[in-house]
Amino acid sequence: MTPHEAYIALNMVPNVGPVRVRALLEVFGEPQAILAACRNELMRVENIGAEVAQSIVNWRQHVDLAAELARIEKVGVQVVTREEAEYPKHLREIYDPPLALYVRGSIGEGDPHAVAIVGSRRTTLYGQEMARKLAYQLARVGVTVVSGAARGIDTCAHRGTLQAKGRTVAVLGCGVDVAYPPENKDLLAQIAAKGGAVVSEFPLGTKPDRQTFPMRNRVISGWSLGVVVVEANARSGALITASFAAEQGRQVFAVPGRADSALSKGSNHLIKDGAKLTEDVEDILSEFEYLFPKTNKTERPAEAGNGGQGTTGSLKVSEIEQKVLAAIGDEEAVMDEIIRRSGLTAACVSAALLALEMKRIVKQLPGKVFARSPGAKD
Repeated sequence: MTPHEAYIALNMVPNVGPVRVRALLEVFGEPQAILAACRNELMRVENIGAEVAQSIVNWRQHVDLAAELARIEKVGVQVVTREEAEYPKHLREIYDPPLALYVRGSIGEGDPHAVAIVGSRRTTLYGQEMARKLAYQLARVGVTVVSGAARGIDTCAHRGTLQAKGRTVAVLGCGVDVAYPPENKDLLAQIAAKGGAVVSEFPLGTKPDRQTFPMRNRVISGWSLGVVVVEANARSGALITASFAAEQGRQVFAVPGRADSALSKGSNHLIKDGAKLTEDVEDILSEFEYLFPKTNKTERPAEAGNGGQGTTGSLKVSEIEQKVLAAIGDEEAVMDEIIRRSGLTAACVSAALLALEMKRIVKQLPGKVFARSPGAKD
C-alpha cells in the first residue's frame, strides 16, 4: 500500500479525522504503519481511545479501498493527500487540514492568492450583485475566488468569477460526484472545465448533512487569505466560515447591509465585532498589497506577435488596459469619460482600472477621477 492509498483509507475510517491522524503520524511515521498497528500500540497514542483504536484495527470492515480507488478512476477525479506537493499551501497550515482532497478540474499551484466570498442562501438583489461584482473584480486581478457552491451568494460569487474568466474553487459539503444543490450541476461542470476546481474532503457518494457543511466551511476559510461575508442572516452558515477564518488567522471582511434587513443582521454584526467594512474590492485588496508588487518586470515584447499585450515601462498591460490608458490620456478623466472614449463596457473599464491601479500605472483621485501615475506615461 502506498502512502497515497493509506491516506485515502484513513480518511474513510470512522471517528479518526485529521487531528488524530497527525498525533498518530508523530508516533508511527507514515500512514501505512498506522493501518498496520495493533490495538495496544494505537492506544498508547494520546487521545486515541479504545473505540478509535478498534476502528483503525478493523479498518477493512469499514473501508473498501479497492472499490473506492476504482470509483476514483471511473469518475475521473484526482485525489491529493496532505503530504503531496499539489496540496493547497494555505490549507496545509490550518489546525486540522483534510487528509485527502477529491478534485474535479485543476488543483492549481496551491492558490497562493485566494479569497473566499460567502453568504446566505436567501439573498436580496443587492447581495447578489455585490457578490458577483466583488468576485469579478478579484478574478480580474488574478485572485482565486473560493466559495461553497450553495444557493444564493456562493453561486453568484462563482458565476462572477467565471464571467471574468478567472479561477474559482467550489468546496462541497458532499462527494464531488454528488451535485448539491441539484440546480448547480451545470455550474460545477463549468468550474471544473474552465480552469477551476470542484473539491471535497469526503469520499465519493457522500451525501450532505448537518455535519458535512461546517467541515466544508473550515476548508473554504483555510484555503483563503481572507473571507468576505456579503450578506448573512443571524444564523447563516457564512458566520461559521467567518469564525473559522478568525481562528485560522485569516482576515474577515463584511459587506454592510440595511439596518432593518434580517438578511444583513449577521454581516452587520461581524462589522461591529471588528470585521473590515467592505464597500468595494479596493477594501479587500488594500489588505494584501504585498501580492501586487510595485514592479512586475517582464521582457519588453517585440512590436509584433506579443499576443495583444504591450508594456508601460516594465509593466505588462492587456489590450483592454491599453485602451483604458489611451482613454485617460495625459490629463485627468472621470469614469464616464473613460467609458465613452474607450467604447468598453462599464464592467470592463472598472476591472481594467483596478488592475492598472494595482500595477501602479494609474491612480484614483477623489470623485472617481483617474490619472496616470508619475513616470507611467508612454
